[in-house]
Amino acid sequence: MPFENKIIIITAPSGAGKTSITKHLLKMFPDQLAFSISAATRERRAYEKDGEDYYFMSVDEFKKKIQGNEFVEWEMVYEGKYYGTLKNEMHRIWKQGKTPLLDIDVQGALHVQQQHPEHSLSIFIDPPSVDELKRRLNSRGTESPESLTTRLSKASYELTFKDQFNKVVVNDDLNRTCKEAEEIVRRFLGA
Repeated sequence: MPFENKIIIITAPSGAGKTSITKHLLKMFPDQLAFSISAATRERRAYEKDGEDYYFMSVDEFKKKIQGNEFVEWEMVYEGKYYGTLKNEMHRIWKQGKTPLLDIDVQGALHVQQQHPEHSLSIFIDPPSVDELKRRLNSRGTESPESLTTRLSKASYELTFKDQFNKVVVNDDLNRTCKEAEEIVRRFLGA
């Protein structure tokens, strides 16, 4: 993989706001950034499109790609649910002359950052509190009591890694957080 190619990683516990911030950055830097579509084995939600939100695949397909060394990073984020960043997705974006913007989980973000320390920018979106995270996840209406407990437990664990990222931005006000992330990205891109 060419080292001159930059990578921007947005990571956070589920519910901290990384997808909203990612969408803002893509809107602000349409000529410099492109969304890196992750592969996932979870069920597609009604509003999601394959090849746009995720590359949805079976666990068997995903495991074949692992064996073929086709991922920059991959994780079993929740039991039986795999997510990963495909190498060919990164190359697709670099060929466009753009910087891939990854919206990925904390462990995956650490792996990408470790592989590309000189050419990546990692931003950890920090929720104001675990209670606020619980409120946000509840308001989605997509979580069962069990999945909410699993996500909150995972979030508490993921928060212990925040100091390993280049920048930490607390998302207590989405507009302010988006502007702060925008300035960090602008400096990294030299835009």
